[in-house]
Amino acid sequence: MKYLILVLVIGLVAFLLGFKGRGSGRAKAPKSGSGASSKAPLEMVKCAECGMHLPEFEALPGRGGQFCSAPHRDRFEARQRGGQ
Repeated sequence: MKYLILVLVIGLVAFLLGFKGRGSGRAKAPKSGSGASSKAPLEMVKCAECGMHLPEFEALPGRGGQFCSAPHRDRFEARQRGGQ
């Protein structure tokens, strides 16, 4: 009987330490005012060809707006030249 109680106590301790150990490996949420949350949001623009939103620094300028890729810019500009 005493061995059964000893096994139960050891199992309980291992169970509780297992939950405590798992929690320490998780990424903690950034506190308000930390470097990650104080950065300004990125300015987003819309591709004039497909409508996809992307950061302004990744957009390609062209005649008629901002574009997500060179093929979209070329297709849009070719369509604009053909329509005039």
